[in-house]
Amino acid sequence: MNIGNLIKIAISSLFRNKMRTALTMLGIVIGIASVIAMVSIGQASTQSVKGELSSMGSNMIMVMPSRQHRGGVDMGMSTSKSLTNKDLKMLKENTRYVAAVSPNVSTSKQLIYGNNNHSSSISGVDPSYIDIRKLELKEGVMFTDEDVKRYNKVCVIGKTVVDKLFTNGENPIGKTIRLGSIPMTVIGVLESKGQNGMGNDQDDIVLAPYTTIQKRFLGITYFNMLFASATSEEESELAATEITYILRSNHGIKSGDVDDFEIRTQEELVSTMSSITRMLTVLLAAIASISLVVGGIGIMNIMYVTVTERTKEIGLRMAIGAHNRDIKLQFLCESVILSLIGGIIGIILGLIISYAVSRLMKLPYVVSEMAILISFIVCALTGIFFGWYPAKKAANMDPISALRYE
Repeated sequence: MNIGNLIKIAISSLFRNKMRTALTMLGIVIGIASVIAMVSIGQASTQSVKGELSSMGSNMIMVMPSRQHRGGVDMGMSTSKSLTNKDLKMLKENTRYVAAVSPNVSTSKQLIYGNNNHSSSISGVDPSYIDIRKLELKEGVMFTDEDVKRYNKVCVIGKTVVDKLFTNGENPIGKTIRLGSIPMTVIGVLESKGQNGMGNDQDDIVLAPYTTIQKRFLGITYFNMLFASATSEEESELAATEITYILRSNHGIKSGDVDDFEIRTQEELVSTMSSITRMLTVLLAAIASISLVVGGIGIMNIMYVTVTERTKEIGLRMAIGAHNRDIKLQFLCESVILSLIGGIIGIILGLIISYAVSRLMKLPYVVSEMAILISFIVCALTGIFFGWYPAKKAANMDPISALRYE
């Protein structure tokens, strides 16, 4: 019997029991749709995280003080005073692969303008900070090195701060707002960046000269963090090595001793986040694959029922000359077609679900051709694997007993 006749007989048999065929395919449809959707959403999340981190500056380097331990108690990084003005000066003057360096000192205050108030984070930085972080000014100007030297009370604010304080549509440039009890003049407004992948509002921020925050708000001389940018993305590791050497020398750290600071490059962050999202994608896809097994068991169960129902038909085919191989191929063909149709529907449904979720979560829409190809192959293998034993049972029937079956 040729393949064309086998396919015709298989399709005819499946369409004779439309409802049973549809319910049998449901497990495969759900399994494939789940896998396709999970893989697509996972890849979209990875792409989104990479894009967000890259938008912060693909050649950005972060220097943080190491976690402090006292009496066996982890005191965190906030108690460390290892990053100082001497470090900042040395990094600005004695590096080849570092394009710019900005300190960062942070605090949170209640912002007040007229009758409006809003709690926000305040970052004390250098004028080069917006270039390092790839921030842009919507209007106004960035404060200058002169503002830093004079501890001037000026600031640049994000869109969320504008929306919360200037509710009547006033132009914030030149207006005075209070950060706690200290008046600050708004000289610039940042372009909106929206929420990041963690759900944090990147526009809810106030930038001010780091010296102003150190002297007028915190009363400290050290930095919470240093932000730097390498001369190029390719030279990020060289810049990180250069920073490490200078800081170890400044801090008098001997060879073999542990650093009192930590350095993170943007490339490391991208790699780490990508690894996490990939692992979650694989985990979710593996969980979704369980429904494929359930769908395969459903196919096996229905094929057993089909073989029993068509015992007389099998006996008749054998009586008129059909070989065992023909009977086996006939039922295997039905099983594979059942699985493939379910797989095709599942792929389409999975793409629709991933598109809907991507639009809802504002993620890029990613179609994984490899996941579709693998799903299609898995469907065929599922049909063969779970249809093999029922087909073998049908092929091994005794034709005399089959013809007498009631």
